[in-house]
Amino acid sequence: MEIGNSSPILTSVGMLNGVGPKIAVLLQQRGIQTVEDLFYFCPTRYEDRRVIRAIGTVPEGERATLLGKVVTSKEHYSRASRRRLRTAVLDDGTGNITLKWFRFVRQYLRTLCRKGNLLLVTGEVRRFGDGFEMVHPDVFLVEDEHDVSERQGVLPIYPTIEGLKQGTLRRIIKAAFDEHGNHIQSFIPAAVEKSQAVPSLNDALVNLHTPDESILNEGLREGYRKRLILEEFFLFQVALLLKGRQIKQDRGISFKSGGPLHSSFKAGLPFPLTPAQKRVLEEIMSDMEKPESMNRLLQGDVGCGKTVCGVAAACIALDSGYQVAFLAPTEILAEQQYLSIHRSFEALGMQPVLLRGAVSRRDREPLLKGIKEGRIPIVVGTHALLQEDVKFKNLGFAIIDEQHRFGVLQRKTLMEKGLNPDVLVMTATPIPRTLAMVVFGDLDVSVIDGMPEGRQKIVTKVFNEAGREKAYKLAEEELRAGRQAFFVYPLVDESDSSELLAATKMASHLKKTTFSQYRIGLLHGRMKAEEKEEIMLSFRRGDIDILVCTTVIEVGIDIPNATVMLVEHAERFGLSQLHQLRGRVGRGPYPSKCLLIAAAKQTTTAKRRLRIMEQTQDGFRIAEEDMEIRGPGDMLGVRQAGIPRFRIGDIVRNGDIMGRARAMAEAWICDAPATELIRIGEESTRRWGANLELYEVL
Repeated sequence: MEIGNSSPILTSVGMLNGVGPKIAVLLQQRGIQTVEDLFYFCPTRYEDRRVIRAIGTVPEGERATLLGKVVTSKEHYSRASRRRLRTAVLDDGTGNITLKWFRFVRQYLRTLCRKGNLLLVTGEVRRFGDGFEMVHPDVFLVEDEHDVSERQGVLPIYPTIEGLKQGTLRRIIKAAFDEHGNHIQSFIPAAVEKSQAVPSLNDALVNLHTPDESILNEGLREGYRKRLILEEFFLFQVALLLKGRQIKQDRGISFKSGGPLHSSFKAGLPFPLTPAQKRVLEEIMSDMEKPESMNRLLQGDVGCGKTVCGVAAACIALDSGYQVAFLAPTEILAEQQYLSIHRSFEALGMQPVLLRGAVSRRDREPLLKGIKEGRIPIVVGTHALLQEDVKFKNLGFAIIDEQHRFGVLQRKTLMEKGLNPDVLVMTATPIPRTLAMVVFGDLDVSVIDGMPEGRQKIVTKVFNEAGREKAYKLAEEELRAGRQAFFVYPLVDESDSSELLAATKMASHLKKTTFSQYRIGLLHGRMKAEEKEEIMLSFRRGDIDILVCTTVIEVGIDIPNATVMLVEHAERFGLSQLHQLRGRVGRGPYPSKCLLIAAAKQTTTAKRRLRIMEQTQDGFRIAEEDMEIRGPGDMLGVRQAGIPRFRIGDIVRNGDIMGRARAMAEAWICDAPATELIRIGEESTRRWGANLELYEVL
């Protein structure tokens, strides 16, 4: 469509014929500000009013169009509904039906339903007592035969706008097409449109809003809708590719790989890298050697070995004399990150530090001085790293863990602490391909799609309260065989306001009862980092049989001998969180079990989550299901992730179209005329300007 502030399609909807101030407000409250918005306000369904049915022949439950005379009409009080209603009885000689309104404008219906008036009505026929009724039907007063023929046909039915009738909305949209329809112009170039064999944008919009009987063909109707979705997805993907070009033009650091730290780290690994890890490391190393800044997303399932790749990449930066920052979204995750990497770096003679937000000023000052002077080469932290007093000497590489849990400005702050440092975004939460194309559209993506050799299958079973003893017996079978178990609870301490089991109380209870013969340890987020590390070392050494804990063990813990993950109140946990917890077992040579104990009363969504957990271990399928259940906004956090809003397209349901749009954009943009790129750039900025700016730091 044409762009620019003077474009007719950007005319305020209030300027259209037939739209007064009151109607303009109603439309604007629904998000319809311009004529262009009206074009994209598409019908949800279509009603076939080509055939007028005889009242006496219409069965209960059908929508029908009827023509008859009003024989009685009255307004009265209904004791059943405790409100006033207007009724009118319509008769056509074959039978009669009662029309009912519970919400109505008194004078309007009194005039419309005057005895003897001929009415054309459409609605659902319901049984009421011995007769039939229509509640809040669509009604038209017929004055001659021309009125009837004009009202017959296939009518578009739009989403409800409170206070605005469907007929009025249809007239307004028709006026929009009459006045401005000739200004509709696609952003998909004509040659691309032709190669894709899709209808033109104009044809799609016109046929959706002013349909003939062909629109009742579902395939044809969906073809028009998909054409509109393809339009906005193509525009968005071109905008992302342009943004990616802009980012790659920024001068970065050209690192040299194969240095002593990098070589020593790889040589000292107690296991061989998987083919997937080797491939991903080569992709990262290739980026780091280039003179522009790296912006790469490292994605993989639970336990696939992302941390090893991250540490290996960090060694390349350290070999080149630069500092490295590991940024995690919470204190717990930062501590886990520190615990999982510090031994690897210490073995190489490098001492990382953990910068917490709650560090005293006396302890903080020497850390800040060491970072500023470059004597501290590796820093792990949360938002504490982002504070103004944290200054790096030469930050060259940043690893952002679970980045979608950060605010965009926070990430940008970290980037500004170095000179265009290379950025590796890591996530242990598999992100559906569609969502990755939207949220990380301008990042290069690496996927670790294989597991380390020997990873075992994990059998997942769901139990209710009555099945608790059976779950305990399955856990005990593993313990008797010399294995270890995680018992996860949603709370640290018991709460008066909650019936949820708590880790502290249950650790004591299990020691005295069912598992009294086993060594039980307790781990939760309120412990100091040193206490947590000591508990985890004891568990790793085999000095603890059952680790009772909260979700503090969600990521970053590797206990090969642990074969049981028992989760209490599993219905309270999210799908991705349950998958993360399950990933803590099955890391050794032994088959493992994930035992989910849930309350008897569960929501439909909770039941669906638990059923999915039983059915699959595939993290990407789980991510797809999670996004469908919660939506992309809840899954990543709309404010945090900068997910754009589309007029018609849905990134959950229309993922195939997003992929198609991406391929079209990549093929076209290479030889695209500068004038077209400018046009698309201006339009995408107008639609998603705030979101697109975020991609510079995603």
